[in-house]
Amino acid sequence: MRALVLSAPAPIETAPLRLEARPVPAPAPGEILVRVSACAVCRTDLHIVEGELPPVRPLVVPGHQVVGRVERAGSSARRFQPGDRVGIAWLRGTCGACEACRGGRENLCGRTEFTGYHADGGFADYAVVSEAFAYAIPSVFGDAEAAPLLCAGIIGYRALKLSEVRPGGRLGIYGFGASAHVTLQVARARGLDVFVCTREESHRALARRLGATWVGGVAEAMPAKMHGTILFAPAGELVPVALQNLDRGGTLALAGVYMTAVPSLDYERDLFYERKVRSVTANTRADGEELLAEAGRIPIRTETTTFGLEDANRALALLKRGAFAGAGVLLTGEGSRV
Repeated sequence: MRALVLSAPAPIETAPLRLEARPVPAPAPGEILVRVSACAVCRTDLHIVEGELPPVRPLVVPGHQVVGRVERAGSSARRFQPGDRVGIAWLRGTCGACEACRGGRENLCGRTEFTGYHADGGFADYAVVSEAFAYAIPSVFGDAEAAPLLCAGIIGYRALKLSEVRPGGRLGIYGFGASAHVTLQVARARGLDVFVCTREESHRALARRLGATWVGGVAEAMPAKMHGTILFAPAGELVPVALQNLDRGGTLALAGVYMTAVPSLDYERDLFYERKVRSVTANTRADGEELLAEAGRIPIRTETTTFGLEDANRALALLKRGAFAGAGVLLTGEGSRV
């Protein structure tokens, strides 16, 4: 099979992902082998490729927004049948026994494993995953449409939950990439007014088209104070900016797995009046199931730009520059070359 392998972190402009031929992996007990048809690219993939997230596995295959069909199941795997369409997301394993896991907070497990980081992911023709961490994909979505939901959608959903904005409230968004464009649609379906600050004009145009109440640049003051805000951009310097546009008692949810340095905050200006700052750490499987169900009911319509598997370096470079609106998705064709 074809796989894009990261031998060592490097700037994406140097094309560090190398296309290699590898054997098709065999599913272990409890695992399924998935023939990949689509894998969305994510800023987290970029953080891994460029080394902002430190390497934990040599020669890893990135990619954690995978849609494909079950090729075969390992022994004791009974949840899915060959031919079933499934998704593989960022969270791929937890201990299942610690206090966090037993308390419904498996995203905080100290032994979490992530797809495309601790184990090979979906920038390949085939991938394996525990059947317990795979998702059934609603039939309303095509493969490329569904792929961004598996991280961009899930993380945005959890961030929206943690922002604590009630129906009819005002939600602020900083940065308008793949995750934000899904989150805006969920928020609008819930009756929220959404205010977006983002750099790229193409991203602003998409936000307007999807029903944002107001759209502006990252340095602009929002026309009202927000009941809750999500910071999707991995830019720590925007934390005080977002807090200054937050209403009393509001929550700022930081949705990135990586962020540049946050400048010092002024207590009275930025935090007083019970303003809260919360990080968003991965997700639970319940978050994923809830997001996919709600996305299917709405239904969410993802904006996608598609690339061939061999174009992953270019797709990530364009993502880094903000050169496309919505989500980038790698397509593997039939995924049958071995």
